[in-house]
Amino acid sequence: MESAAPRAETAPRDFGARRGTNQSGMRDNNERLVLSLVRQHGALAKTDIARITGLSAQTISVIMRELEAEELLLRGEPIRGKVGQPSIPMSLNPEGAFFLGLKIGRRSADLVLIDFLGNIRGMAHSTYAYPDAHSTLAFARSGIADLFGRLDEAQRQRIAGLGIAMPFELWNWADAVGAPRSVMDEWRSIDIRAALSADLPFPVYLQNDATAACGAELVFGQAGDLRNFVYFYVGAFIGGGIVLEGALYAGPTGNAGALGSMPVPDARGRPVQLIDIASIAVLEKALISARRDGAILWTSPEEWGDLSPHLEAWIDTASAGLAYAIVAASAVIDFEAAVIDGWMPKSVRAKLVEAVALKLGQFDIEGISLPVVREGTVGIHARALGGASLPLSDRFLVGQTASFRSA
Repeated sequence: MESAAPRAETAPRDFGARRGTNQSGMRDNNERLVLSLVRQHGALAKTDIARITGLSAQTISVIMRELEAEELLLRGEPIRGKVGQPSIPMSLNPEGAFFLGLKIGRRSADLVLIDFLGNIRGMAHSTYAYPDAHSTLAFARSGIADLFGRLDEAQRQRIAGLGIAMPFELWNWADAVGAPRSVMDEWRSIDIRAALSADLPFPVYLQNDATAACGAELVFGQAGDLRNFVYFYVGAFIGGGIVLEGALYAGPTGNAGALGSMPVPDARGRPVQLIDIASIAVLEKALISARRDGAILWTSPEEWGDLSPHLEAWIDTASAGLAYAIVAASAVIDFEAAVIDGWMPKSVRAKLVEAVALKLGQFDIEGISLPVVREGTVGIHARALGGASLPLSDRFLVGQTASFRSA
């Protein structure tokens, strides 16, 4: 099969090598701090950044001149005051860098190309009954080749990396996704990150899919000033992530925030895992049992149509499990908020969040400060965008995410 791009020896130079970076491709901390602040606050003048960071105006001037010369920042129109020199706001250049994100889910795969602002410039989508390793790799290679073709040479040289968001140890999900065990076992021998890294002239990163979605909320979402929050992504199987002090906490193995595995009681009070009652696969099973079309859950995530009464029953059960998980998590870490997003229409997400908030009112919370329950702001593409956020965060931002990357 043809590679998605020329191999490293004939491809455009790795974006990270365009400046004096160290071996891991990390940028100078002060440059990353400036880029992080401009991303968070929008256009800022050097006086604003100097005030926020405590760095000298001269230091900020040098950094911003370098970032402008690299075309990572754009100069805005001068703002003239009554005295002194006019203030010149600087903003992120959408063309400054590009990133690829690959989401491998239990029912579908998505590939996105985003610019420096996080705008989606291109996307490919595939649905399936279960994730086959060889087919998924072929989809990724074909999609990357197509997205490469939409960029000119200068833009291709500014691709800073590919991030893969996928469940870890997919081979353990054979029974859950209804796949032949022999097919799922192929994931044991295929390292998709290494396979794609061999094709590409830039780094390839890997992260758990729900943790990556949490990273997307942190980088691209509207979390505002939230510094500590627990995050749930409701996909075919529910998962989550944790943000501590403004940074995504992945843990030593990348599996922190494995909220789908959290023990919760079912409708009869028996201990089960959150994944068993709050996953969209549970709703799919109910629809199929009632001879309804369950495929619409995966093919039309922006509009499911009328799924009554099964949707209402699922929301009731799922919200109870989520509320229990939020209370349990809050007993360990004093979160400011619990953010819920997922592969579902916005109207369904709103109903689910409302139901969770109501269920929380039924708990004895003495000694616990409950977090505010919020809707996520990234939506159905959070996992793919989370994948794309991995190289962005690793190479341009200050300590916002953690991931495994290629050598």
